[in-house]
Formats: sequence, structure tokens, C-alpha cells
Amino acid sequence: MIKTTLFLSCALISTAATAQVPEPLLAIPDKIVLEADFGKARNLPKNIWQRRQGTRWAVAEGVLRGEQSSPEYQASKKDHFGYEPRLSIPVTPANFIASFRIRFVGGTETGIVPFIEFDHHVCRVRFNHDGAILLADHEVWKVADAPGFVWESGCWYSITAERKDSEFVMQIKDGPTLYADHPSFAGSAPSGGNGFGVAGPRKGQVEIDDIVIWSIKNDDTANWQATKAQMPKFTPVQVKEPKPKKAPTRKAPVKRSPARKANEN
Repeated sequence: MIKTTLFLSCALISTAATAQVPEPLLAIPDKIVLEADFGKARNLPKNIWQRRQGTRWAVAEGVLRGEQSSPEYQASKKDHFGYEPRLSIPVTPANFIASFRIRFVGGTETGIVPFIEFDHHVCRVRFNHDGAILLADHEVWKVADAPGFVWESGCWYSITAERKDSEFVMQIKDGPTLYADHPSFAGSAPSGGNGFGVAGPRKGQVEIDDIVIWSIKNDDTANWQATKAQMPKFTPVQVKEPKPKKAPTRKAPVKRSPARKANEN
């Protein structure tokens, strides 16, 4: 039975931080799309590691570390200041398995961060003082939660996340499993970064290590239907109003002279 209410302390989790990440529940891995353990200095090509909002990322002490943008960058902006380290990995397939270790260090949480997402504003897991929540469709809908699972600064978490069409499941080792089936999960990012994304606490750091991303095969795992039946039942809750859709802009008709009309005829 999958439990989402009893979680180990950060100290116990950290002692097993390098242990094997949770095995996939939903999908069967196919090809490795990206693999990195950051054991030595390496370049961070922009087509793979997309720094967002001017935030700063580098390999340091065997991990990928992100921090807020520079004071000069922040002073030059009117919004999207980069107060939280943000990163996207656009090579992530639409349907994927991703395993990784992550920790948030220092800083403060807000009503938005820290979070882990897959396609910007499509599928987001937000961490706050009330627990972890899975959000869909531009954070309009809360589709799963783990009350009581409160992130701890400096604590490493080993995670396996999977998406297959409209289904998404994320396991935190020695912590909760979040699952939902929502039509918006099958969509793509309306704006911003595609693929795996993360935002750390405000004016804090994010560290990522041992990341592997796979494409997946068409079949589910052999036990998926039985596993899904044991998932906690959750009725989606609307937590905010959707943004109004912008009316399509129409171009003004081009005025043509009588002579041009005659030539066109």
C-alpha cells in the first residue's frame, strides 16, 4: 500500500542520499536522453541547461548549483528579477522517466517557490510549509497532495518522476508519492521553459545531482494498474481563477489604390 503520511526525517534521508532512486511505477524506460553526475567540471550547453531569469548555474563540489541572478541583473529588470534560481532542461521528452537528487538550500519559500515542474506551468509540484502539492493547468487545479511533507533546507531528496500522456507520478524516496491523471498534462508549455524545470527558494540555492532522463516505451509497467488502484483518491480542487484568454488580434485591412486594384484584377 502506498503511504503518503509517514515520512523520514531529513537526517535519515540524507544518510541514504546516494541510495538507489525509486523504481519507475508507470512507464518502462527506453533510451537515455540525458545523464549527468557532475563529478567534474563541465560545460553547460544552453540547448540542454537553460538558465532562466538571468539566474546563475555552475558545477561546484560535484553538483549542479543554482543561485539567484546578480544584483546588476535585478536592478535592470521591471519583473522576472531572478530572485529564485530557475532552470529548464528542454531535451526532456514529452513522455519521460526522470530520476535525480535535489536539495533546496537557504532562502525562503513564497506562494510560488520552491517547485519542480515538467513543462512550464503544465505539471508542477510545489513545496511549502503545508506539504507538497501537485498542480495542473497553469496552477489552477490542485490534483494531488502530501500534507505534512515539509521540505527541509539542505536535505537531499531522491526522486523519480514519470509522465505518460495525461498521467503523471512522482515518488520521493522515503517520502510521498504524488499521482494524477489530468488532460493538461498531455499539453506543452504555453510559455517559458520546456521539459524538466526547477525553481528554488527565494534568495536561496538549488543543488541537483545524479540526473538521468529516459524516453519511454509505449507499454505501462506490468503492475501499473494494480499500483494505480492503491493511490490515494483525490478530487481536484480549483485553487485560483484561470487567466483570461487573450482575444486574437486582427490585422487592419490594407488599403489599396484604385490603380493597384485594377492591376490585381
